[in-house]
Amino acid sequence: MPTPHTAEPGIRIGLSDLIDMRHRVREVQLFSRPGQRSPLVGLHPSKLRGRGVDFDQVRVYQAGDDVRNIDWRVTARTQEPHTKLFHEERERPIYILIEQSQRLFFGSGLLFKSVLAAQAAALFGWAALDHNDRIGGLVFGDGEPHEIKPRRSKQSLLQLLNRLARVNQLLHTDATPQPDSLGLALRRAREVLRPGSLAIVVCDERALSEQAEQHLSMLSRHCDLLLMPVSDPLDHALPAAGLLRFAQRGAQLELDTLDASLRQAYHQQAQARIERWEVLTQKLRVVLMPLTTRSDLIEQLREHLSAQRPGHNR
Repeated sequence: MPTPHTAEPGIRIGLSDLIDMRHRVREVQLFSRPGQRSPLVGLHPSKLRGRGVDFDQVRVYQAGDDVRNIDWRVTARTQEPHTKLFHEERERPIYILIEQSQRLFFGSGLLFKSVLAAQAAALFGWAALDHNDRIGGLVFGDGEPHEIKPRRSKQSLLQLLNRLARVNQLLHTDATPQPDSLGLALRRAREVLRPGSLAIVVCDERALSEQAEQHLSMLSRHCDLLLMPVSDPLDHALPAAGLLRFAQRGAQLELDTLDASLRQAYHQQAQARIERWEVLTQKLRVVLMPLTTRSDLIEQLREHLSAQRPGHNR
C-alpha cells in the first residue's frame, strides 16, 4: 500500500485544508436564511417533513397548554404540573457522496479533479452544519467505501472530512479502478437515506453508468438530489500536440493528436457525456452543477446559483 503524502497544493489536500473551507462558506449563499432566499431553496423543504417537532424543554403548566403534553414524571417529582415544550424541526439529513478514485487523480487546470471534489464536499458540509442540518456521507472510489452516518454535530462532519483527506492522500495512478463504484455508493445511499433527505453527489463526469442512473432515479422519488460531475479541460478536448504516449499498469497507448478526426471523435464523446447528465437531471427534475478544474470553486458556484435565479437568461 502506498504511504500517505503531505498536502501538495492543487494535487493533494489535507484535513487542515478541508477544515479551512469553513471560512469560504460566507462567500456564497448555498442555503436559505431567515429573510433571505437562496436559489437552492428548492433543496430545503418549504414545509416541515416527518414528525415536525423536536423536544425543547419542560416548564410549569400554564392555562391553555395541551394536557397531552404534560410531563407526568416531572409533575410527580415536583408535585406541580409541568408540560413539555417543542420546537419546529427544520433540519434534515444531508448526505454527501464524494468520489476519490484514480480517474480523478488528474488535472490540467488550477488543481486536480480529486482536490476540487474534496473542496466541494467540504464547502457543502460546512454550509449544511451552519444551517443546522444533520451531515454525513460516503467517500468512495478504488477501495472500500467509508461511511459516516448523518448527525447534527461538528464531530460528524470532521469524521467525514478526515476520511476524505486520508483517501485523497493515498490516491495514485496505478490503483485498480473498482467497476461502477458510483452505482455501489448510490445503492448504499438508497439503503440509509430516509424520505426528505438531500443527497449531494460529487463524482467524475465519466462515472455515470446505467446502474447509477437507475439508482439516481429511485433516489429522486423521495430525496432531493444535487449532482456535481467533475471534469478537466482535457476530458473535453485534445490539444494538437503531436504523438502522445500513455502507459498505465503495463498497458500502452499512442495517440496522434494532429489527427483532426481523432480530436473530433474525442470531443463528441465528451459532449455525449455532458448531454447524458443534462438529460438525466431534466428527466428527474433535480439540480445539476458541473464543476471544472479550469476555475475556482466559489466562482463556479456563484455562476450556477445566478443561472438558477428566476428571470435569468441562459
